Amino acid sequence: MTPALRRAFMLFHAILGGVLLLNGVSAVSHALHELDGPHAHLAIVGSLEALGALLFLIPRTVRWGGGALLIVLLGGLAMHLSQGEWQELHYAIYASGVWLVMAHGAEWGKASPV
Repeated sequence: MTPALRRAFMLFHAILGGVLLLNGVSAVSHALHELDGPHAHLAIVGSLEALGALLFLIPRTVRWGGGALLIVLLGGLAMHLSQGEWQELHYAIYASGVWLVMAHGAEWGKASPV
């Protein structure tokens, strides 16, 4: 892998993990404000997403975190599509990015190619 491609992949991994972490934290925050409402399950889903994103950002646990994220993302995609909510296709984009990083592995923590 060329140095430029390596940097681009590291940036992609970091941004993807960071965005998914923020999404999970935001979902938990929203759910805790409406815990007695119809979105109570969102606290569990958001927590799983946030935990998965944290693990996804750690090189040794990227596959465990990615697996948790795929469960949340593909489950969310299936749920939204079953309700005819086609604007939620971004879950498929996130899931494909997670799968790509899982297949390749984390690039940071490895020795830099010389």
